[in-house]
Amino acid sequence: TVIITPTRDELAAARLKVTKRQKLELTFEGVLSEPSVTLDGTAIRLQANVDLPEEIDLAVRHGAQGVGLLRTEFLVTGKTHLPTEDEQTDYFRRVASAFAPNPITIRTFDLGGDKFPAAFEAANEANPFLGWRSIRVCLDHEELFRPQLRALLRAARDRPIRAMIPLVTNLEEVTRTRVLLNEEAASLAAEGIPAAASIPLGVMVETPAAVILADQLASVSDFFSVGTNDLTQYTLAVDRGNARLAPRFTPHDPAVVRQLARIVTVAHETDTPVSVCGEMASDPLTLVLLLGIGYRELSVSPPTLLMLKWILRSLPVAACEAAATEALSAVSAKAVAEILRQAVTPYLDLPQLGL
Repeated sequence: TVIITPTRDELAAARLKVTKRQKLELTFEGVLSEPSVTLDGTAIRLQANVDLPEEIDLAVRHGAQGVGLLRTEFLVTGKTHLPTEDEQTDYFRRVASAFAPNPITIRTFDLGGDKFPAAFEAANEANPFLGWRSIRVCLDHEELFRPQLRALLRAARDRPIRAMIPLVTNLEEVTRTRVLLNEEAASLAAEGIPAAASIPLGVMVETPAAVILADQLASVSDFFSVGTNDLTQYTLAVDRGNARLAPRFTPHDPAVVRQLARIVTVAHETDTPVSVCGEMASDPLTLVLLLGIGYRELSVSPPTLLMLKWILRSLPVAACEAAATEALSAVSAKAVAEILRQAVTPYLDLPQLGL
């Protein structure tokens, strides 16, 4: 909210809010060196989502246990040329070195929608977010995709790096990517270029199709990572950029909650590692839901890492599980939010957190 020419009272209220926030941040900093465990001792892995290089230092300072989502679009958007294989390799190795020995997960180019490089020609589409984007673009343009796969393999020669495919809707997108990855690994070996023989290849679960096919995707994937923003958008048919529909865009909707639970169920049944890299994990109430459903690995924006560690250290998993069980039977997003609110009230001062 932007207030133009605020009144004296509005300015005073804003200053008070800033002061309270600064005190709260000092409280959060107190857990920096503490382990990331719940009140009853369950370990939770907290990683960072990194969009731009300047976010790396903040994520490291805030104790991120690796990178759960390294976006690569900044390498191409707004640029007059596509990044070279060497440029990508150098960047991936730099990020991996910053977080060593923790692993980093690199998302392959998520182009399309509102993100196309100036050097790339793409026709206008009536519905770009339902159109030619993400893995669809990469598989259609191997001259763009293969250099990135080679860079991933080269960067991973002595560092723990994983690759993740965005917007997957069918198995062929995964199997074709794996074929290309294997071909480039063989090519690098034949050329005598130091590189990993292979790297873990995972799926970003962010479409209802991926949720429905999760059991089959598990057979061709090394891990799952849930992208909650797009999963919510596509499940509810709500444009997340439409202000008029903003109240409808909520991960607390029963349809989204049930999909989140199904993903964990399938992951456990197939022994597939699973995490959440969507920003819903940054919300204290939603954190309760995710912990209760069974997620033990989260990746969020660097500024929220300390807050989340402080909150989860204040909560017992048992309370989260009881709340999640009740939330799975709720009939509205409002009811889900109220269930989560009641669950945390004995442990957290919600007004202090601005909730």
